[in-house]
Amino acid sequence: MSANGITGRMANQNKLKLGIFSANCSSGMAVTKIPERWDNSWENNIKLVQMCDEAGIEFMLPIARWIGYGGDTDFHGSVLETVTWAAGLLALSKEIQIFATVHTAFNHPIVSAKQLATIDQLGGGRMGLNVVAGWNKPEYDAFGVELPEGHDERYERAQEWFEYLQKLWSEEKAFDWNGKYFQGTGIYGNPRPVQSRVPILNAAASQQGRSFATNNADFLLTPVFDFDQASETVKELDRQAAAIKREIGVFTISAVVCRPTQKEAEEYLDYYANQNADWEAVDYLMKLQGMHAQSFSADALANFRDRFAAGHGAYPLVGTPDHIADELEKLSETGLRGTTLAFVDYVKEFPYFRDEVLPRLEKKGLRSST
Repeated sequence: MSANGITGRMANQNKLKLGIFSANCSSGMAVTKIPERWDNSWENNIKLVQMCDEAGIEFMLPIARWIGYGGDTDFHGSVLETVTWAAGLLALSKEIQIFATVHTAFNHPIVSAKQLATIDQLGGGRMGLNVVAGWNKPEYDAFGVELPEGHDERYERAQEWFEYLQKLWSEEKAFDWNGKYFQGTGIYGNPRPVQSRVPILNAAASQQGRSFATNNADFLLTPVFDFDQASETVKELDRQAAAIKREIGVFTISAVVCRPTQKEAEEYLDYYANQNADWEAVDYLMKLQGMHAQSFSADALANFRDRFAAGHGAYPLVGTPDHIADELEKLSETGLRGTTLAFVDYVKEFPYFRDEVLPRLEKKGLRSST
């Protein structure tokens, strides 16, 4: 058990924790038109979770998405719903922790509390919760919900949602709730999660999002662009958490192209993320996420565009097993506690990463053998 009461693999002693990101989504994290891009079928997800479970990977994390990003591929147009996805994977795995991603704008706390408690029982106490305040206007439009103009209201609602959920999991007697966003009488939550402390994750890059995460989450997932920026980000988030007497593990997101030679890796990157990128979807995704703001230089914007094609803005891990192990070591040295991983084809490419990169990380003292 960790200092914050979390159990399971997320509480292990590995200096660099690893998770799989976005396997529930069509094309995963690669905004590409190549025919061999990720097929997010249920069969493929079963194969992947069982390989990762056996390899000692700490967790799997899904993206909750309701509307795709268009382009030739309608990137993320097909997405397995995250709570039912988590339930199935928990039933078909043994030790790996499976996160469910829940939009606070589209899900009522009473329903989510019961769903999540149920799947935690199903998995024997291995469920994690990724809380998402929501930002994607087309999704708000699809639900007929008004997207608040600023981050403050989104996170104010998310805070109330989260506190309501926690009360449902902790209060012994029926209670009334009379908040700004939710109201109800005679409420109680039963069953409860198996875990006394469900691990909470939150992805954030904005000031408001990071404040929400440091106040509520155990793990904060945030993009990094280079080692210096990563180090400064971790230091700042550690200071924010320490100021309120909390501790938070900062994770980032990575996109992996691992091949026997650097040339092979770079050629494959060029093949799927340049020659065959779905640029229409890339540009629409960047527009929605606000990456076209004038505060970014032309060079930075071009770099973001390449990274969005390669892996939804993830840090690129491209090269030989030695190179990737060295890059992961450098990321760890910035203070990051872990990273998510994405592959163009998870099932096809993960075994090589498992066989070649994981042993190198063990030799570096970043991970223990399973």
